[in-house]
Amino acid sequence: MASTTPSKNTNAFFLQAGVSFAVALLTMIFAIFYLPVDPWIRAFLGLGTMFLTTSSFTLAKCVRDAQEDSYVVSRIDQARVDKILAEHDPFKSVS
Repeated sequence: MASTTPSKNTNAFFLQAGVSFAVALLTMIFAIFYLPVDPWIRAFLGLGTMFLTTSSFTLAKCVRDAQEDSYVVSRIDQARVDKILAEHDPFKSVS
């Protein structure tokens, strides 16, 4: 019985995700720094950007953990089914 393995991201996809995140964050910081407004508005936007950034990392970690947990559970279930099928004798008479 073939077991399925979770799909892995390629290095190019990982690089693209990292670069796009860095560009988005840096442009937001640059925009806040050069925005022609009072310092307290800049501080508010900076804190909002920081909170959004940390929240996105937390959400990504929670999604990843949930996927890993479901993968482990499905592997345990598959191992149980494989064991039952290996121990099953179809020619054994039922009594």
